[in-house]
Amino acid sequence: MTHGRPDPLRVEFHLLDRQIVDVDGHPVGKVDDVELARDADGTYHVVALLVGQHALGQRIGGLLGKVLCGLAERLGGGRTEPLRITYDHVKQVSSEVRLSLRAEVLEVPSPEKWLRGKLIARIPGSGHAGG
Repeated sequence: MTHGRPDPLRVEFHLLDRQIVDVDGHPVGKVDDVELARDADGTYHVVALLVGQHALGQRIGGLLGKVLCGLAERLGGGRTEPLRITYDHVKQVSSEVRLSLRAEVLEVPSPEKWLRGKLIARIPGSGHAGG
């Protein structure tokens, strides 16, 4: 592990669908997809974590993916950009992905705001990460 990150990092095992928490342990969302870049030597590295229904819909594909993308567009007033967290803000990768910053500094997409405010906030214990 390097700086709290697995080496080698397996995107499908270490990142996708993991809960993201901020530096104080508050939930941010789940890793719905990742943005990769290719180095000159042909290897890939993670550039950013993507959070949001549209990112998840594109990753899943098919009919369910189209439904998720449509829902994200409808709730977001046509806006489809996911929350993009650059990988240099990832402090630790374990059973969750811990960031080195507070959730308040992140620009949360409209569908995520709606889900947090109308649905997730009503779940008992939703204001606390982990158990």
